[in-house]
Amino acid sequence: MYPLRRNRRLRTNEAIRSLVRETIITPNDFLIPLFVVEGKDIKDEIPSMPNYFRYSLDLLENEVKVLWKLGLKSVLLFVKVTDSLKDNKGTEALNPDGLMQRAVRTVKNACPDMLVMTDVALDPYSAYGHDGIIENGQIINDETAEVLAEMSISHVQAGADFVAPSDMMDGRILTIREALEDEGFNNTGIMSYSAKYASAFYGPFRDALDSAPVDLVDIPKDKKTYQMDYANRFEAVRETEMDIDEGADIVMVKPGISYLDIVREIKNDVDVPVAVYQVSGEYAMIKAAAEKGWLDHDQIMMETTMAFKRAGADIIASYFAKDVVKLLS
Repeated sequence: MYPLRRNRRLRTNEAIRSLVRETIITPNDFLIPLFVVEGKDIKDEIPSMPNYFRYSLDLLENEVKVLWKLGLKSVLLFVKVTDSLKDNKGTEALNPDGLMQRAVRTVKNACPDMLVMTDVALDPYSAYGHDGIIENGQIINDETAEVLAEMSISHVQAGADFVAPSDMMDGRILTIREALEDEGFNNTGIMSYSAKYASAFYGPFRDALDSAPVDLVDIPKDKKTYQMDYANRFEAVRETEMDIDEGADIVMVKPGISYLDIVREIKNDVDVPVAVYQVSGEYAMIKAAAEKGWLDHDQIMMETTMAFKRAGADIIASYFAKDVVKLLS
């Protein structure tokens, strides 16, 4: 007897596949990471991230307008700080006329309705490439959190809509939230990197910002004392719940494709939007394999993007966003 139900009927052609598709990607799903540098007329391709660039402020303005025309409405800003401005306490991060603060103003002037999020961490400003202040060979937590709060206030004063702490210090969300409330910024959002793992996928990003930990005696060689052990699953849920209790509006899992189980675990557990970051190493691997002809670039790009959304991500931070949206259109 033939089956009364044949699932393949719903796969017969593209029209029916599109009609019953469970997961849909739109431009509204994306958060666009943008790298900013000092100078003028600079669009500098990152060697380990083909077709992705660092922009000077004048060209950042142009790029933001291009993104908006594509329907991409949210950006996440990172800055590459000159070595001469780096120290142990991230002093330059608090400069009201620093590169991040000027980048925020540039984006808002170019496109007032663009949602601007800012990276809040010390590593771009640290002489040691760490996300925290170092004392006696240790990353000190509470003093770092206080600086992160001051940094957040500076970003919001420049016009940022959301701050995005990426450091993984304990209690920093509460410290930042209290500082924002004290300054009257009660409508400012916090997107917390709540489940950020100590991953080998970050290499190209650290090249892009020159923010890798330095190899010195008595200085931690990696970030494993504050970023999470990638063997752990339930710790991610605990971290995320704590950040929400402390005032986070959006929570993030980072990296992406190797952590889809974490995305789903957190999505099932919380009632706030969940973001995922498809990080530089994931981007670079796809680019490298495609250049070799080993993988179809666009098909892999779309498949991995769909995997994030299917796993439960409400927001996808991705270097592929422009290419995805162009392909969709």
